[in-house]
Amino acid sequence: MAPYADISVAVVGALALAWIADLLTGRRGLGGTILVAAMGAACGAFLAIRVFGVATLSDWIWIVWSMIAAAVCLVAYFLFRSKR
Repeated sequence: MAPYADISVAVVGALALAWIADLLTGRRGLGGTILVAAMGAACGAFLAIRVFGVATLSDWIWIVWSMIAAAVCLVAYFLFRSKR
């Protein structure tokens, strides 16, 4: 298997979550949703690997953590952003 396949899966997953969130909300600000999903995924991976220590970078469980964190950040983004 490719050495960076898990990182590629995490990046594609965050992009897919951002795209789905943009489609579901009916907005066309894909750049903002990509940024929020990417930062959420990075924070979720950091929490899983460095803070809680439940995974290493060679495990695949950190990808689940990063996708959950990206989804939480996207929900918070659409809940709390201003609607001017």
